[in-house]
Amino acid sequence: MSSDKIDAVKPVGGLPSPLRRKLLLGMAALPAVGLLPRGALAQALPTDAVNTTKLAVTDSTVKVGILHSTTGTMAISETGSVQAEKLAIAQINEMGGVLGRKIEVIQEDGASDWPTFAEKARKLLVEDKVAAVFGCWTSASRKAVLPVFEQYNGMLYYPTFYEGLEQSKNVIYTGQEATQQILAGLDWVTKEKGAKSFFLIGSDYIWPRTSNKIARKHIEMKGQKVVGEEYFPLGHTQFNSVINKIKLTKPDVIYASVVGGSNVAFYKQMKAAGIDLNKQVLMTISVTEDEMLGIGGENIAGAYACMKYFQSLQNPNNEKFVAAFKAMWGANSVIGDVTQAGYLGPWLWKLTVEKAKSFDIDKIAVASEGIEFSGAPEGYVRVHGNHHLWSKTRVGRARPDGQFDVVYETADLIEPNPFPKGYQ
Repeated sequence: MSSDKIDAVKPVGGLPSPLRRKLLLGMAALPAVGLLPRGALAQALPTDAVNTTKLAVTDSTVKVGILHSTTGTMAISETGSVQAEKLAIAQINEMGGVLGRKIEVIQEDGASDWPTFAEKARKLLVEDKVAAVFGCWTSASRKAVLPVFEQYNGMLYYPTFYEGLEQSKNVIYTGQEATQQILAGLDWVTKEKGAKSFFLIGSDYIWPRTSNKIARKHIEMKGQKVVGEEYFPLGHTQFNSVINKIKLTKPDVIYASVVGGSNVAFYKQMKAAGIDLNKQVLMTISVTEDEMLGIGGENIAGAYACMKYFQSLQNPNNEKFVAAFKAMWGANSVIGDVTQAGYLGPWLWKLTVEKAKSFDIDKIAVASEGIEFSGAPEGYVRVHGNHHLWSKTRVGRARPDGQFDVVYETADLIEPNPFPKGYQ
């Protein structure tokens, strides 16, 4: 995809009529207007005071980047994040923008290719001089762009649950790390299902391999065992061989971290092979409502997912968010964990910029600690000093209609710990 610049400067009365109608429908569903800290609403300050590093900031506008895969095998997972980020930006602009400036978006396509992500990140930071980037999905894409953000001192808001073992001044991680998802989920399935044996299956890149390394260590520390571990390239569609191994080893739990379009083939082939997920426990840490659109709810019903967010969460913030999302993107659109975490990025950036009273990256990096967003659809989040979020962990069970029933959630927020002792 070529650069897709979205003019978000005009007031709602000047927007093209279809978008205007969508925004007006969503205005009543703004989850955050009444929940922002005092002083967080837009306030105009002189440009030379809030932009000392030559970012793309004028007296009336500020440019940001969106960098996700809208083509290739990861598009099935990343499209929702793009939609959520654009919704948040539209809502922020309706409130007056950031420090009195409307947000303009420059969108780039990472095309499910890690070198392309790095190339596009460099363009956004060096040529476009964006004040922030909301993007990436896989850990491979994040690892590809991280040196670029650190070299050119940009700020990335990264929305995906991931393996942890990373911390950067130049990244805010709005998804969960391993202790909040992997360890918490394994503890739940062990306690609730009496699980003693696991078969690990994932896509072949850094996140599934590192996540399963952490999972294996946790499983074996508890005296349980791993009876199989297999990996497949992104976009892989032939899973019959590993499904036969699963049937032979009869694990108590299939632990799945297959990502992107491969999920469609994996779950359909499991069902065709006679594996009933209402009887065979499967826990996924990668399938959200977004992937279920392609998989088909009937092919994954009964499976468990460990995430921090499900569209079916019942709280006032989420009800308003879902209504606004569907008003903008259609009644049949769905919202998964990473989509919701993508939505957090622009809001957290806005709150941080206005706390720092500056778009300068160094000031934002320092000001991020302690930022609270009470309007989060998942409930409430707070930025830790390690640039990860305090959040709850939840387990959902997949329904035939493509949604999840939430069967468990932690009572309290879990403190993020990207470097857990004994798992590095």
